[in-house]
Amino acid sequence: MTNPRIKNLIAALLKGDCPESVAQSRKLIEGGAAPEEIVVGGVEAAMTALDSKCTLEQFNLLEIMLAGRAVTEVMKDLFPDGEKLPSVKGKILVASLEGDIHDLGKNILKMVLTGKGYAVVDCGKDCPLEKLIDTAGMEQPAAVAVSGLITPVIPLVRQVRPQLGQRGLARVKVLAGGAALKQSSAAQLNVDYVAESAFDILHYLDGSMEAQR
Repeated sequence: MTNPRIKNLIAALLKGDCPESVAQSRKLIEGGAAPEEIVVGGVEAAMTALDSKCTLEQFNLLEIMLAGRAVTEVMKDLFPDGEKLPSVKGKILVASLEGDIHDLGKNILKMVLTGKGYAVVDCGKDCPLEKLIDTAGMEQPAAVAVSGLITPVIPLVRQVRPQLGQRGLARVKVLAGGAALKQSSAAQLNVDYVAESAFDILHYLDGSMEAQR
């Protein structure tokens, strides 16, 4: 059952109040909430509200930027840079593809995976497909995770798997997430998995890595 106090966190995030957002997150932790519950029930719920505003008349860029900053601070507090498992589970490449300048979802995924023991290589936002494939060739990741908030990136997402295959990287898993991409199936996007949330990707990767052992 969702912790009723998580509504206070969502409200603070949507106001863009960084100190209050972190304080509410810490109260939830002190009350026994797991980081996953806070991210899925609080942070991602706030992100969903922000995403919806991108297509509404009351779209306010400053409001979204402030809320995004608060979200980032909460994620940093939940998963500080030094909080890693003793051994790295695997290397994951993350990116928002060319044309998509949104990176909040990608950054949350990066912090969740890093906090859970994965080595994350961040190709950034508005990332050309060539750069993504070249980086995969150099880094040899276990998976490539692409985030998309806008539908024009879908044709690029469909090209990721075949271009990896041309570089001899057919073994690399291709994962997709974000408001625009999770409206499609894995088959439609030509990927291995379409995630509903950052933790959804985490669970998929954990299961995939376990199966390979």
